[in-house]
Amino acid sequence: MKNRDASHTPVTVIGLGLMGQALAGAFLRDGYPTTVWNRTAAKADQLVAQGAKLADSARDAVVASPLVVVCVSDYDAVHELLDPVGEVLDGRVLVNLTSGTSAQARETAEWAARQGSTYLDGAIMAIPEAIGTADAVIVCSGPRSAFDLHEPDLKSLAAETTHLGDDHSLSAVYEAAVLSLMWSIGNGFLQGAAMLGAAGVDAATFAPLAKKGIETVTGWLPGYAQQIDDGTYPPLDATIDTHLAAMDHLIDESEFLGVNAEFPRLIKALTDRAVAEGHGDNGYAALIEQFRKPS
Repeated sequence: MKNRDASHTPVTVIGLGLMGQALAGAFLRDGYPTTVWNRTAAKADQLVAQGAKLADSARDAVVASPLVVVCVSDYDAVHELLDPVGEVLDGRVLVNLTSGTSAQARETAEWAARQGSTYLDGAIMAIPEAIGTADAVIVCSGPRSAFDLHEPDLKSLAAETTHLGDDHSLSAVYEAAVLSLMWSIGNGFLQGAAMLGAAGVDAATFAPLAKKGIETVTGWLPGYAQQIDDGTYPPLDATIDTHLAAMDHLIDESEFLGVNAEFPRLIKALTDRAVAEGHGDNGYAALIEQFRKPS
């Protein structure tokens, strides 16, 4: 652990699950005077051994530092812990790294403002083990001045920290968007692994080729993004009609192998709608028009 430096902002971390422990540990390693609090005090033992101060209560934890970072199970837990001590948040910066919805982020920002606190809503794009390394990403939304003031402090948690805008809800929307991407990629891999498994091929054998396929799709994304922003969809890799024919092959092969075909059927249903609306000759990015519609 680095020596504590008077130039480091004292920081409080509330919530010591795996992620909260990782956050507090990263601050300690960088020499920050760090106060911690958790309902189950024993979760702070290792951090205290590393130099953290364990507060006696959530109120004491907030009072201890001008920068308060909270990372708990959900926004209900945030309010359960902080609503009773809201008055001591006056003049402090509250950084909420709890996962939730954009509506919850806006509501919590309004609540924090009534307490006199400056509020940043954030999202962590990393597993606990990556906190404090080049693999961690943290995004924040809220007042730019507060982000700029504490970005050097947040750099202890993630090498890449990004301010998304003054709208407090943006971090939650970004987090949901990344989760959508993660699960879609994961489900695609599982579909392929199930098919190959039915054909007697181990998933470990499939993984390197799957990685190459994901990298190929990654290369398409900047072009797709530009088309979405421009509202025009010339085919880059293939037309939607060509993709649709391949989707039929995926469904047929899944069913032939006795594998669940619900996931490819869902993809094809969206694509059928795009074709019905005249997008058959467009590129795949035209499917954005289907995702923009309420379900």
